[in-house]
Amino acid sequence: MERFDNSPETALAWYREGIGAALATVVQTWGSAPRRVGAQLAIGGDGRIEGSVSGGCVEGAVIVEAIEAIEAIEAGDHRLLEFGVSDEDAFAVGLACGGTIRVLIEPVGSALPVDLLQELVAARAARQPVVYELHLSDGTRRLLHGAYPERLRQDRSGFGEDGETFIAVHNPPLRLIVVGAVHIAQALVPMARIAGYDPTIIDPREAFASEARFPGETILHDWPDEAVAQLGLDARTALVLLTHDPKLDDPALEAGLRAECFYIGALGSTRTHAKRVARLSERGFSKAEIGRMHAPIGLDIGAAGPAEIAVSILAQMTAVLRLG
Repeated sequence: MERFDNSPETALAWYREGIGAALATVVQTWGSAPRRVGAQLAIGGDGRIEGSVSGGCVEGAVIVEAIEAIEAIEAGDHRLLEFGVSDEDAFAVGLACGGTIRVLIEPVGSALPVDLLQELVAARAARQPVVYELHLSDGTRRLLHGAYPERLRQDRSGFGEDGETFIAVHNPPLRLIVVGAVHIAQALVPMARIAGYDPTIIDPREAFASEARFPGETILHDWPDEAVAQLGLDARTALVLLTHDPKLDDPALEAGLRAECFYIGALGSTRTHAKRVARLSERGFSKAEIGRMHAPIGLDIGAAGPAEIAVSILAQMTAVLRLG
């Protein structure tokens, strides 16, 4: 699972501590490369690391190159390395066969300007999707808001058509907000966490939303409208409504329809949904706004039981996220 990568934040912190830092980024892969394009590794001037660019195959060589680049800070240049991952090394990290990766090393404060890294970290902290664009030919760098929408939607970093411009996508972590601590939620939440989501369960009914039923998860016992206002809804948030109770589902649903969350799904039969649509229409929501909701929720896979319904919901969330 690709968990959220804090390498930019770590590199900035190490630089501020005075030990020096560099960011290593996978910019291109061929074959069965261990990490996807855009994966990052933060390297401190004292050799400490956080993150990964290869699952362990080439980290040692990357660290050596990075420390050399940090120490040669006056040169102010990035380094582009290419590594072949042998079949034996690939097998050691769980792959069937080897591949090739290219890794970009950028020392902070020289190749990678500190103010640009600070701006990137601030955008990530504010949950703002942003693209880091680097022209390898002349070393110019910039951050772009609102650019490359398809790459942002697909979480797809990579080279542009010119083969010289590297485009690094920095999306906020995916979030799942579940209203209703029911049996389906007990199956959906751990599945979503495995898929890379940061889940939150909202239900004022403490008998349902308990630590015993959702061990280790974030649980809010507020009323849903208050809870979603506290959490905030954005384009990297999926909102799933599972209570069947209009006084719980509807306030969160209305907030979701006014926000930019990429997925809104509501449990209920066709008849239940028709009543829901009527209530929303009376509240002034347009047909287009109501049409953003997926209800009855989940892909029609003939699901039976909470676990299979959870699979259908997560599959639909993925389809909407990746395919639009």
